[in-house]
Amino acid sequence: MSNIVDHLSDKVIVTNILNGNIQGFAAVVANTERLVTQIVRKMIPDEDDQKDLVQDIYLKAYKNLSSFQFKSKLSTWIGNIAYNTTINYLQKKRVSIVGIESQIENSIVEFDNSEMSTIKTEELDILVKEIAKLPPLYKTLITLYHLEELPNKEIAEITNLPEGTIKSYLYRARKMLKDGINYHYKN
Repeated sequence: MSNIVDHLSDKVIVTNILNGNIQGFAAVVANTERLVTQIVRKMIPDEDDQKDLVQDIYLKAYKNLSSFQFKSKLSTWIGNIAYNTTINYLQKKRVSIVGIESQIENSIVEFDNSEMSTIKTEELDILVKEIAKLPPLYKTLITLYHLEELPNKEIAEITNLPEGTIKSYLYRARKMLKDGINYHYKN
């Protein structure tokens, strides 16, 4: 039922935007900004490049809104534009890929016990270092699945990869993380 409601509301929103309601697109940006930002930030290290790319993504989405066919959610369609635009940017510029350090560092919970806080910070540092070692696609998939909490089906639509491939890559990424973390604790 929710999926039908999503498509109906997406249809209303897109129709209103195409009929000249520019404020409707501002609402779309507000609703998808976190997803787009996560995709871009995980793969592009420079903040200025990130901002330019996000603007480019929304410009593409706005210009191509009339071609949206309602086969997926509007947010998924925009996520797909973000992913493809970022991949194209990386291929053109050959920019190095970043990890998810800032997202994880911003999510540190304050602890009353300073010893516990130190342990958690050390664990977090190890996790950040191991995530940074992952291939770019694995980092993106880990981010979309674990931080954005998107289902495999939506990730598949965004990345144009089969769901089975998503599951396989997530398994491999988690195994690489586990092996790296275990290596740290053994040494």
